[in-house]
Amino acid sequence: MDALESVLVPIHREGYRFVAAFAVGTLVLFYVFEPLGWVGLILTLWCAYFFRDPDRMSPVREGLILSPADGVVQMIEPAVPPAELNLGDSARPRISIFMNVFDVHVNRSPVDGTVDCTDYRPGKFINAALDKASEENERQSVAIRLADGRQIAVVQIAGLVARRIVCDIAQGDRVHAGARFGMIRFGSRVDVYLDAGMSPMVVAGQRAVAGETVIADAQSQEEPRRGEVR
Repeated sequence: MDALESVLVPIHREGYRFVAAFAVGTLVLFYVFEPLGWVGLILTLWCAYFFRDPDRMSPVREGLILSPADGVVQMIEPAVPPAELNLGDSARPRISIFMNVFDVHVNRSPVDGTVDCTDYRPGKFINAALDKASEENERQSVAIRLADGRQIAVVQIAGLVARRIVCDIAQGDRVHAGARFGMIRFGSRVDVYLDAGMSPMVVAGQRAVAGETVIADAQSQEEPRRGEVR
């Protein structure tokens, strides 16, 4: 049963119409030319795989900040949060997580808290792996206030082939660490801006799992970590 459940992962509602369209196209291809139908079947299975939405086991201790996305921690550096969030002009530790087309694209809240602000900005669709994507690409920004009054920001950034950002939370909503709040279609990036007094607990190059990997701890005084390939 466990093995079966690991294969039959639920699909995010955003994927229903895409999977249905791929399936209909596959039937047409089988009717027109059978070898193309098998290609369509593979693409349909990939589409269902892309929109998978597995459950996650999230640590729930107060102060933990969880990864909002599956993917590779691409960069960790100080950066000023998007101006539209009104979080000031001072640089904060920023953790950027890059999702490729094979990663789960459902995004999850990194913390328990209250949504102070959300803002959508249209923009370009350059490679999300580039640093300038944080400012130039289409993005959805969210500021969340923790129980102790500190704030963090989560920014969903469209990528080279991403064409839709989904964000299901609004100002005033209560969010819980590890809970789903949106997704980005077809390759993208998520930035997390920590409070100035928080240190990252991940390193560049490390893989993160949305809702499970602890990327920072608001209660910790630990210095930023270093990583080695072993």
